[in-house]
Amino acid sequence: MPESQKPDYQKQLDTILSGIKKQYEFTHGTRQTLLLHACCAPCSSYVLEYIASYFDITIYYYNPNIYPPEEYLRRLEELQNFLPAFPTAVQNDVKLVKTVYTPPEYDDAVQISKTPDLADEQERGERCRRCYLMRMKKTYEYASEHHFDWFTTTLSISPFKDAEKINVIGNALQTADGPKFLTSDFKKKNGFLRSLELSREFNLYRQQYCGCKYSMKNTKHST
Repeated sequence: MPESQKPDYQKQLDTILSGIKKQYEFTHGTRQTLLLHACCAPCSSYVLEYIASYFDITIYYYNPNIYPPEEYLRRLEELQNFLPAFPTAVQNDVKLVKTVYTPPEYDDAVQISKTPDLADEQERGERCRRCYLMRMKKTYEYASEHHFDWFTTTLSISPFKDAEKINVIGNALQTADGPKFLTSDFKKKNGFLRSLELSREFNLYRQQYCGCKYSMKNTKHST
């Protein structure tokens, strides 16, 4: 789809947030709940700064794609250390839910054994779309089971992630009686640049590859 014909997800987000602000003021401070899938502290930083005042946020750390296990734990520990040090997270009582590390779920989702060409694919392609779907579906299921009002992901803050694919998946997952998907393109409005600034300010570890073993291999080969 030509760039000019793509939905303006940033504009859609601003419209949603404007409506939520009005409702918040009308209900005298009762915030709706949001389950926010996150892959790391740097990606969470700007997103929290941007939307934490609108929602009662719980971060959902579900990332079986991350490889190796040491990298998974490092990103998790960085996020755990960042939240109590980040004033926005503290002031808005942002919570964190950790999941069990299950790499086979990622392998089942991307099906490289059946489509081996995807192993060498650059980011934003079909392999990544399958990974987005896996993580966002799990986020939606947890949000539904625990009666959250909204769900979304920090993934769109990265210039290497396809916001179109992310939002199509999110909108397809939501149902009339379940949590609503918060559309987003968090890289817009200098969101990615702000995440870089916050990473420097809080001395956050920024990984050099997306997270999966294929992106790690492809990144090494391109340097």
